[in-house]
Parts: sequence; structure tokens; C-alpha cells
Amino acid sequence: MVIMRVHLVLLLSLIFGSIRAQTIYEYPVIKEYGGIYSIDQATVLADAQQRYDIVIDVYSGEDPAQLNKALNNVARMINLHAISGVHPDSIHVVLAIHGNATKTVLKDGAFASRYGVDNPNNDLIIALSDAGVKLTVCGQSLIGRKIDIDEVHKHVEIATSMLTTVTNYQHKGYTLLRF
Repeated sequence: MVIMRVHLVLLLSLIFGSIRAQTIYEYPVIKEYGGIYSIDQATVLADAQQRYDIVIDVYSGEDPAQLNKALNNVARMINLHAISGVHPDSIHVVLAIHGNATKTVLKDGAFASRYGVDNPNNDLIIALSDAGVKLTVCGQSLIGRKIDIDEVHKHVEIATSMLTTVTNYQHKGYTLLRF
């Protein structure tokens, strides 16, 4: 009976140890953002030999005092491709930021004057830019939300619109995602 309990404890330790090991975030490319889990048993992986050209329609933005989940999801996507073996030079991402996400591209001063806190997305914007992501914001959304171009983060480019950014990059063969 004691031997059986010891075996049960060992078995449970192995099972829960294995599960716990899989619940530790990894950050292979974009450090501190877009944490992912390694799935050793995964058989469906990104093709490490493929080049990925992706334009993302980033429109969601919830609580301005919190990190934008859509921008963090871009970091996750890049990290997920990397964990499958895709080299960072083989993934090209363009963001077409608009709608409720427009506020995420404000410089701290402009953000604080509107929302009472510094922009929690600043470091993420820099990390995405450093990883080669091209961040653009819709000029139409800026005007509609009365945001001056001088208030936009320096790592974000001004686009005529989200619509022209998306159609331009789709015409070049980029895959469209919406966050």
C-alpha cells in the first residue's frame, strides 16, 4: 500500500511538473511582451522556411490605463512564429492602427492630458518597432479624435488612412489579420 502511494505521488508530481513547465511564459523575440507557452507536443507549426508578410488591422482598445491587448497580441504572434523556428528576419508586419486603438500611439504628455496617466504602451511600441514592425496610425482617425500629428509617438508613422494602408499591403501580397 505504501509503495502504491509513493508511485501515485511520483506520477502526480511528473504530471503536474510537466503541466507547470508548460505554463511559464517565453519571450523568444519581443522580451517582456507577448508571452507564449511552449507546446512540445505541437505537430502543427509555422513553416520555418516560409516568409511571412502580414498587415494587421488594429482597431481595439479598452481601458487607456492598461496595456493594449491588440498590440500585445502582435508581440505574441511574432513570438509564436519564432518558437516554431521562424527567423525574425522572415516575418514582416505592418500595423494599421485606427478606431479605439488610436489613443495607444499618443506620446506621454498628450496621453496624460487626456487620460491622467502616462501611456502604458510606450515600451511595447518601442519593442515592436525594434523587432522590425512598421507601426502606422490612420490620419483619418487622428483628425476624427482631434489628435494633433505632433502628439503621435515617434515610432509610429502617419498614414492617410487604415483603409489605404491595408489595401496597399494586401495588393503587395500581405495577409490581413484583425486585432
